[in-house]
Amino acid sequence: MSGRSLSCSPEGIQKAKKALIRYSLTQKALAYELEVTRQPVGKFFTGKPVDRNLFVRICDRLDLEWEAIVVEAEVNQDHSINIDALVKEVREKIKPLIQERCGTMRVLDMTQPIELNDIYTSVNILEKITGRQRLGIDQLLQQCTSEDFDRFGLSNVTEKRVLGIKAVEKYPKLMILGKPGAGKTTFLKYLAMECIESKFQSNCVPMFIALKDFAEAANKPTLLELIIKVVRQVFRLPLMNSSHNTHQSQGQDACTTNTEQLLSQGRILILLDGLDEVREEDSNRILNEIDRFSERFYKNNFVMTCRIAAREYTFEKFTEVEVADFDNEQIASFARKWFKGKFVKAESFIKRLKDNQQIQELATNPLLLTLLCLVFEESGDFPANRSELYKEGLDALLKKWDAKRGIQRDHVYKKLSVQRKEDLLSKIALNTFERGDYFFKQKEAEQYIIEYIRNLADVDIDPEILQLDSERVLKSIEYQHGLLVERAKGIYSFSHLTFHEYFTAREFVIGRHSSVEAFKNLVSHITEKRWREVLLLAVGMSPSADYLLQFMKKQVDGIIADDNNLQHFLMWVNTKSTSVQVNYTPGVVRSFYFFCSTSDCLPYNVDLLNTSFNIDFNSTIGMAYNAIVQNVENLVTTITNEIDSFTENDLIFDCVLDYCLSVNLKEIGFIKNVYTIACFLSRIRGLKRDRELQRLLQELQRQMPDLDRDKKKFDKWCQYNSQDWIKQLRKIINKYRNIGYDWQFSYEQKELLNQYYNANRILISCLNSDCYVSREVREQIEDTLLLPIAEIKQRQQLS
Repeated sequence: MSGRSLSCSPEGIQKAKKALIRYSLTQKALAYELEVTRQPVGKFFTGKPVDRNLFVRICDRLDLEWEAIVVEAEVNQDHSINIDALVKEVREKIKPLIQERCGTMRVLDMTQPIELNDIYTSVNILEKITGRQRLGIDQLLQQCTSEDFDRFGLSNVTEKRVLGIKAVEKYPKLMILGKPGAGKTTFLKYLAMECIESKFQSNCVPMFIALKDFAEAANKPTLLELIIKVVRQVFRLPLMNSSHNTHQSQGQDACTTNTEQLLSQGRILILLDGLDEVREEDSNRILNEIDRFSERFYKNNFVMTCRIAAREYTFEKFTEVEVADFDNEQIASFARKWFKGKFVKAESFIKRLKDNQQIQELATNPLLLTLLCLVFEESGDFPANRSELYKEGLDALLKKWDAKRGIQRDHVYKKLSVQRKEDLLSKIALNTFERGDYFFKQKEAEQYIIEYIRNLADVDIDPEILQLDSERVLKSIEYQHGLLVERAKGIYSFSHLTFHEYFTAREFVIGRHSSVEAFKNLVSHITEKRWREVLLLAVGMSPSADYLLQFMKKQVDGIIADDNNLQHFLMWVNTKSTSVQVNYTPGVVRSFYFFCSTSDCLPYNVDLLNTSFNIDFNSTIGMAYNAIVQNVENLVTTITNEIDSFTENDLIFDCVLDYCLSVNLKEIGFIKNVYTIACFLSRIRGLKRDRELQRLLQELQRQMPDLDRDKKKFDKWCQYNSQDWIKQLRKIINKYRNIGYDWQFSYEQKELLNQYYNANRILISCLNSDCYVSREVREQIEDTLLLPIAEIKQRQQLS
């Protein structure tokens, strides 16, 4: 390739030297300003040919008219550079270095590095920065579609996503923003590897630069000098100094020239990682350096990463985008790669994630997903005590993630240690969660910060200084740890609802609000669905959960304590449960009869037996209970195949009859079910111990016309005789089985029963959450589950 160089005339050289004196410059200082080595500047002052662009820039800096001092010099055709051949040669030389720096990843507690290609999951990009949306809190809440606050919806899944590599192709200068652990560095390493493997921009040389290392390098090199140094290293050329011979100097000179040619032709993919990791004292220098370098070598593709909210500086020519949180498909893809060839299988991990919605939302962050994989790989499951898992995740974001990479962040506020940041987050969490404010305004968060830090020692309490400090603290928590996130302009939330709940629970247990009164305040929310996870976490993180569980039990019993009819119902539940002979604890049997008799006012998906007592649904009681939850027709089908196992089982018998009597028997469809079940029951051989009941049921069954033989006759019988038939059946069951009562609960009583039942579910879930609770308290709660107040008091007096 031929090109043109320019030389300075003797008169021009004299003018240039006078200009140096006038501007108090040396040749070395001029070279530094122009971001070039001293060598081409030296050529300019000796009248030798230099690159045309550099010639013009030197004249501009010295305020000289370049046309007046120029002597043109044609570049010899024999000395032209074949740029494609040069790119190929440099790529071959630099490939081992790129593979070494970018081919593996190792984070957190990994025992050894992982090949990047074995774990990398495609990154998605949001072209609109979520925190810059001009949305109100009401609009943000509308994006959370489910009644459970769409736990997954706090992720930025509603915005349009673009495949990361497509965004790089689309924008020649790209600034990728993201939360801590969002996968920014991994993505840059992926780009470097794809490039060097000729799968992406194969006509370019990838150059991966960790900005932290660059900023702290000895002698404070420019980006150009750093890149030239890398090229020299891969070509195994010694660094330039006065002791080198002429041959070495010529090699180094060629290296500099070739590198500048690559940059001038736009043939280097420049990957700048971790702008947020640059120390405060280096910040201005590095920002200006990137600005000048990207302006000078504008033909190259630039991709730079930085944490959201870390820098106020804006690069005019860079397009800013944001790394999107992982969606379900990306989570599954990552898991399948992680667990490939391991004893623990990916599908098991994915299924357990789906079963644990609170844990699943953490998996949208690649760093936390890695932590979840590490934990799951160790035991094949997640810890029963979720607070321990969340604490480990918080430690990763608050301490380990930066510490593992040797990054020390600037302490925005000298008194705000990690511990104090946790205390502050707990304060913000409790105040906002109590009001149901999942989103809150920036000014509100800053006010909480002011109220907290003004009580620290040696604090300037001047209102203006406190306000400035609060702003800096909020931003530092956002970009250093990613625990608070700006969801729209001036509106914040916790990065995950799970962390909002965790810090709320923490404030009750170990924060400034921890006290007996705090526990009472916490358990007062036991009937509110959104407080369920907070209660579970508070129990899990308590050194001893005795007091908290006892407060919960008292609160649960008090829900229906003042309703005489409901207390009478609980008395019957207790009496009935003690009359049957089954191999289950009294609490399990009571919960069974409680649900059977209230199934018309409790949601069908409620499952106290399974979630609280781990009932085996292959057992008799399990199949009976499951059949009730489904519907009457399935019930008969379910138990017919196992009829022999029901012959001596009171519970299955009571289950069938009680449920028959609890449904709306006025509808013909239900009458058909009653007929079918009555026929079935009359054939059960297990009624040998109660021949009279069997005889009465058979007589009652014979009153019905045969549905299969004459449907019209059966329908007519239902129309005129069904209600009387139902009364007879109810009377028989009342007398012989003590079931089938029509409790006639009011709407308000049904609501109370629903609250009472769900509160018991939370209580038992807390009890079984691997918390530390004394054996005495555990037994006391289990023994008094679903008992009337009078019975509880009587047992307390006896104990």
